[in-house]
Amino acid sequence: MATLSVKPSPRFRLPDWQTSSYLLSTNAERQRDASHQIRQEARVLRNETNNQTIWDEHDNRTRLAERIDTVSRWKEMLDKCLTDLDAEIDALAQAGSQGRMKESAEQNLQAKNLPLDVAIECLTLRESRRDIDVVKDPVEEELHKEVEVIEATKKALQQKISQAFEKLFLLQEARQRLNSDHRGKMETLDIDRGCLSLNLTSPNISLKINPTRVPNGSTSLQQWDDFSRFNKDHGEAEMKKAIELREAIALTIAETNNELEAQRVATEFAFRKRLREMEKLYSELKWQEKNTLEEIAELHEDIRHLEEDLRRKLQNLKLCHTRLEARTYRPSVELCRDQAQYGLTDEVHQLEATIAALKQKLAQAQDALDALYKHLARLQADIACKANSMLLDTKCMDTRRKLTVPAEKFVPEVDTFTRTTNRTLSPLKTCQLELA
Repeated sequence: MATLSVKPSPRFRLPDWQTSSYLLSTNAERQRDASHQIRQEARVLRNETNNQTIWDEHDNRTRLAERIDTVSRWKEMLDKCLTDLDAEIDALAQAGSQGRMKESAEQNLQAKNLPLDVAIECLTLRESRRDIDVVKDPVEEELHKEVEVIEATKKALQQKISQAFEKLFLLQEARQRLNSDHRGKMETLDIDRGCLSLNLTSPNISLKINPTRVPNGSTSLQQWDDFSRFNKDHGEAEMKKAIELREAIALTIAETNNELEAQRVATEFAFRKRLREMEKLYSELKWQEKNTLEEIAELHEDIRHLEEDLRRKLQNLKLCHTRLEARTYRPSVELCRDQAQYGLTDEVHQLEATIAALKQKLAQAQDALDALYKHLARLQADIACKANSMLLDTKCMDTRRKLTVPAEKFVPEVDTFTRTTNRTLSPLKTCQLELA
């Protein structure tokens, strides 16, 4: 006989079953309503966030483009400032078509060595003057003044060269600051342009760790702008000072050259004036020498005549003495003092007085002759001094031709034995050389 199998489980009541079914149905509807609400909100959120993201990306793309334009403008200003700064450095220091101020000042400073050497050589040559010609004349004063002027011009040029060196250092420093800022702008432009070129399909985009952090050393926009503006203004200020320095160097070069040229003209004028004075005095001394020689010759002739007259007077005196002595031997009363005796006696006295006067005049003539010979010696010595002085000053003038004749054209003919210039001399100069 079959038996009924009963499942051993709890039994629910029918109201419970109905309640469970109702709850399931109402919960399903509530879950669907909630899901529908979420879906609607999600759609609204997606629309809003998509628009916000698009606009944010667009705004930031615009900001990046504007920032790139700002940095590019600063880069162009720094480019121009660097170009002007390089041109100024080139104009101040190196070989440029418009500048070479520092180099020009150094060349002018080097060029002052030749006038200084020439002035010192002239002073040294004039130390060979002799006796009374060793005089502190205007030529010597002008030569000393020329040395002082050259030393002053060298000092002024050296000061400008030092200032140019210091200014070059400051320009290089400003250029380094500008160059560093310029490199920063270039790197920034590369980075920002790279950021601007990125899009959603770019292969190299990824999530980063804490990308919104503020890096150490970050600056504000105002600090960034002030930094570049300071570098630009500093570079322009240094360029302005460098331009003023270049103008000052050019003015100093012109002034020193003018001063030196004026002093050269004054010195050579003093030389020419002194040479004319010495030539005039030389001619006067030669004329005095000629007249003295003529006077000596005439005095010699007069002394010869005096001596001849003195010899004749002695013969006359001998004749009178002989006559008087012979008449002392007259016999007896014939030994009388007659007119002949008185006449012979007077003649003896007259001859003795004449002989004494002739001897005195002869002695005076000899003294005068000795004085003439001594003065002639002094004249000839002074003439030799003047000839030597004129020769030295002529050599000085020849040496000073180096200041006006280009070095490649100044090739004086020099005798290898005497080391003197072989030139055709005037008769006056030839006489001077002979006396020297």
